[in-house]
Amino acid sequence: MPASTTPRPARRHRVARSLAGQLFAVQVLIVAFVVAGGAVLAYVLTSDRAEQAAEQQVVATATAVADAPSVAQAVQGTDPTALLQPYSLRVTRDAHVDFVTIMDTHGVRWTHPDPAEIGRHFLGHIGPALAGHTFTETYTGTLGPSVRAVAPVRDAAGTVVALVSVGITVQQLSGKLSGAITALVVVAAAALALGGLGTWLANRRLRRHTHGMGAAELSHLYEYHQATLHSVREGLVLLDRAGTVVLCNDAARELLGLDGPAEGRPFAGLALPGPLRAAVAGPEPVRDQLHLTADRVVVVNTSPIGDGPDLGTVVTLRDHTELQALSGELDSVRGFAEALSAQAHEAANRLHAVVSLIETGRHRQAVDFATAELELAQQLTDRVVGAVNEPVLAALLLGKAAQAAERGVDLVLTEESRIDDALPERLSARDLVTLLGNLIDNATDAAIEGAGEHPGPPTVTVTARTDSRELLLRVADTGPGIAPDAVDRIFERGWSTKRPEQARGRGIGLALVAQTARRNGGSVEVGRGRGAVLTVRIPVRHEVAG
Repeated sequence: MPASTTPRPARRHRVARSLAGQLFAVQVLIVAFVVAGGAVLAYVLTSDRAEQAAEQQVVATATAVADAPSVAQAVQGTDPTALLQPYSLRVTRDAHVDFVTIMDTHGVRWTHPDPAEIGRHFLGHIGPALAGHTFTETYTGTLGPSVRAVAPVRDAAGTVVALVSVGITVQQLSGKLSGAITALVVVAAAALALGGLGTWLANRRLRRHTHGMGAAELSHLYEYHQATLHSVREGLVLLDRAGTVVLCNDAARELLGLDGPAEGRPFAGLALPGPLRAAVAGPEPVRDQLHLTADRVVVVNTSPIGDGPDLGTVVTLRDHTELQALSGELDSVRGFAEALSAQAHEAANRLHAVVSLIETGRHRQAVDFATAELELAQQLTDRVVGAVNEPVLAALLLGKAAQAAERGVDLVLTEESRIDDALPERLSARDLVTLLGNLIDNATDAAIEGAGEHPGPPTVTVTARTDSRELLLRVADTGPGIAPDAVDRIFERGWSTKRPEQARGRGIGLALVAQTARRNGGSVEVGRGRGAVLTVRIPVRHEVAG
């Protein structure tokens, strides 16, 4: 192996690892940011709710103490501290608050968790409470910062005679939040770990599905894929399991005669011949089947995608138009050779007859026999050559006449037949052979099949003429004709009046006639005389037919 090719696998894996590492880092950062943001938001919400709960608790406790009748009586006594200090300590313990302070209207304390603070002024605001309103505030007092509520104590007349302050220190709130924060940190760490693990698994799966290729290599592979699909001359169509076109390259679009993009459309809904759509949609793979589109003969192959579950179908198309036309020409040449062989055989028989007549001394009969044979052969030749100015068509008619005569069928060229140089612009000699040769072959088979149904020998009548507008080719036979229910199907590939064992390899001649006529802007008509009558009309100027 050349040295220049050995580093590629290592570079490929290094790029793949770098790509996966970058994706992993980015995804971990995203997960960490989301988790951190969620944790901060949860902390803010938890702190706010804890503070609101503390305010509700101190308000409820302060209001309950201020409304207690024993408190109103005690503050009006001679020694409020002796009665209220034990009560406030008991309420402080039972209500789970940090202090319950009862004071006079000047803010002098009667109760306090620290007895040394009794008799001193309350640190905080008391104005709203003196006005008869319960309020809350966060204030730094002797126990440190606290959330407190101050409520008025009223006598029987409704006069404010004392104040009650209940508080919870910020330190106690922080202690309550520490457990929630710890749980929040644990949940955030678990979420980050799970997110990182999921990201790692996703990147591992991505690497497995991309076969270890990096971004640059995937991009190059896509470019190679597109270039290959659109440069190959074979048509390629990919269908999903529902029969929808996933990919259609340029060659397939040309072979199928599709105007616009086919991707995303059901294959069964494309403007294609029914047999072609049925073959592709069938359950069994198709192998080298000939099908006709509007302008071409294509060889179709289908194959399922993958060895496991049915993922869809691969359809390949090969252009068989030129080969089919060459096959038709080869059949015509072979027919000419067989006709010449038959003529040579017949000529030898007739020559033997003339020689025998001469040897027996019947010279006059020999001359008459030879003259009659020459006149018969020359009459057909002169008729064809005089009416048909196209050499290929004239040779085809003479050859088909000899073939038909060998099979016991009379081929007649009508008096109105005349082909001059005014042939359709784009009609090639090959297409002429395809049109008239297949029509005569089909009519000859039909005439033989219907022998005995009409008086006289089986006959094929050919009319070929041109004028300023169109080329007309009409072939009539004395066969059984075409059943009315079969008129719409005779131009389908595979249709034949033969039995299945006889029709093997048949059923494409009339389909080729219809396709060739359409390709040259013409049409095919089906009629009935003594048997079947098929007429091809092709405009002299292709543009007139659109």
